Amino acid sequence: MNKKFTVTDFAKKYGVSSKEIIKELNGQGVDTPEAEKSVIPDDMIELVDSYFSDLYDSHDADVPSARESRKGRTSQRKGFSDNAPGSGKPKKKPAGGPAPRDGRADGAAATEAGGEVRLASPIIVKDLAEAVGKKPNELITDLIKLGELAGINQAVSEANARKLCQKYGFTLVVGAPAKKADPVKKPEPAKVDPAQLRERPPVVTFMGHVDHGKTSLQDAVRHTNVTATESGAITQHIGASTVTFNGKSITFIDTPGHAAFTNMRARGANCTDIVVLVVSAAEGFKPQTVEAMNHALAAKVPIIVAINKIDLPDADPDKVLLNMQQNNLTSEDWGGTVGTVRVSAKTGAGLPDLLERILMEAEMLELRANPKAHPAGVVLEAQLEQGLGPTASVLVQDGTLRVGDIVLCGEFYGKVRMLFNDKGERVKSAGPSTPVKVVGLSGIPEAGDHLEFSESEKEARNAAAERANSKRGKMLAANAISSAEDLFSKLSSQERNTLNIIIKSDVKGSGEAIAQSLEQLPSEKIKAEVIANAVGSISESDIDLAAATNSIVVGFHVRVNPGVNDLAKKRNVEIRLYSIIYELIEDITDALAGKLAPEKREKNIGEARILQIFELSNGQKVCGCKVESGLVRIGAKARVRRGGDLIYNGSVASLRHFREDVREMKAGMECGIKLDNFVDFVEGDEIEVYEVELKKATL
Repeated sequence: MNKKFTVTDFAKKYGVSSKEIIKELNGQGVDTPEAEKSVIPDDMIELVDSYFSDLYDSHDADVPSARESRKGRTSQRKGFSDNAPGSGKPKKKPAGGPAPRDGRADGAAATEAGGEVRLASPIIVKDLAEAVGKKPNELITDLIKLGELAGINQAVSEANARKLCQKYGFTLVVGAPAKKADPVKKPEPAKVDPAQLRERPPVVTFMGHVDHGKTSLQDAVRHTNVTATESGAITQHIGASTVTFNGKSITFIDTPGHAAFTNMRARGANCTDIVVLVVSAAEGFKPQTVEAMNHALAAKVPIIVAINKIDLPDADPDKVLLNMQQNNLTSEDWGGTVGTVRVSAKTGAGLPDLLERILMEAEMLELRANPKAHPAGVVLEAQLEQGLGPTASVLVQDGTLRVGDIVLCGEFYGKVRMLFNDKGERVKSAGPSTPVKVVGLSGIPEAGDHLEFSESEKEARNAAAERANSKRGKMLAANAISSAEDLFSKLSSQERNTLNIIIKSDVKGSGEAIAQSLEQLPSEKIKAEVIANAVGSISESDIDLAAATNSIVVGFHVRVNPGVNDLAKKRNVEIRLYSIIYELIEDITDALAGKLAPEKREKNIGEARILQIFELSNGQKVCGCKVESGLVRIGAKARVRRGGDLIYNGSVASLRHFREDVREMKAGMECGIKLDNFVDFVEGDEIEVYEVELKKATL
């Protein structure tokens, strides 16, 4: 933590004297050797703040009254974890069990409940300390005695947690806490009145293999040109739009076809009514075609096969029909139930037939929704936009979303400040099956999160905080070190050759796809480790993190903030920018291979046998040899074997033919060989001469 908190800081915050703060801290076992200037340890700041927050009831405007009631409260407290009875705001005590704070039990409540402590899994050291009324450092010491290493914010094993609770006189119950603080009141679903149901537009997702013409087909329908704005002319985001045909609206969702965007295709299939599987008449079914088909079948939605590019000379629609049959999709042309439409995005042929087929399928599905209900939807994409902040592209699935609504989206919440339709125009509301961009969230939600309506901002804030804490707990549990063996195993894995990467992308879905692709790179020698994955332009904080973790910064469809390139050069941080995902994956793969040490491979170049040993006037020994095969070269590696056993491994220092020094000798010739730092020759020894070739490592 960068900022240091002192006794004086807490005294100012809660409007009391430093002496009172020191007295309370000393009573709780926190040393203050420098009195008012004493610095609170980093791992204790959160507990200390929570303690004084309850003790002095910082929410009360009347500080003196809180101070007056301190004495009565202090006598009932056992540690930083206890609640503050007698505070300005009464706390309700649930019947039949302890009253956990933020979903956790506390020591005082556990004592009143007969020694029972309720904790949700994973069990964090700090929460366990609060539950049993002990200091975290005491628990950490006892955990070490049990052979488990854990910090204040790390998870402990359930078995050791039970042992500690038993030691302190409590019984641990793992599961949902007895009561959660400030439970979120979800509006009860109103009874569906058939009279209020209205026909809604169908949501149609275009799926298929990359470059089979999904986006071009939609461009032809809505008379726009989206692929011109996509790098490499391939779709790399989920896009949504609406069109009108024969007086009826249709909502289109376009998904990427590249292999890296599997999760995006899955999300597209799960929030759709009809899937249009686009297949090139020239190429037929491809890997991503089959994958998209499987996503649609898993979502149990009707499939319409659009046979595109029928205008090409090598187009073969019957090949597509055969591929369909091979994948258990039988066309209506062959007596099945799956509709097929032959189209051309280039010439516009067959487009009216495709739209008519979509409306016919929608009519059979009898799609209905209640526009007067509370809004509900799903996040297609989320991003950070300059001037707008966090924005989310949302498909409204039921009800009507209006400006001013309080919404909850994953672990974020907010009041809808602005709504934009698919054409970039500001609107005041969006009904069922309408894609809109929502502005006003507190953060960037994950693609695929559900948007929910909330009655009040407080309820939404509490629910978002609860979800964030739950997510944090799961992350801590996943990274927990439960024993010394785990610690050494983790340290050993960290010694593996890794390439640390920080990803900055324009939207959440792209960053997710990149991270997933990097994790799937097949190599046991080296791995790409994603240190951070965020949305937005590359900033100075990204460079600081990259310098601290020895990472490279990868930007996808983002810019570099002014001055950041200069900072990166000073900190020796590499920044790479990309606009096409397969180029990014290929480049990172090459970078991984370049980080590996080259592979060494021996190549035998000759053999020689020692015939006689000569001793020079200076006392040095030279072996007289005959080259039996290949050649012998100065500087080459050499091994000496005697009776099959290796007795020397070094290099050839010099060669002499009669009285002349030579660079190499070929097979059948006799010469004198002097080896580097070896004179223990014996007649009959064999010399193997070889070279070491360096080959570029591969993953």
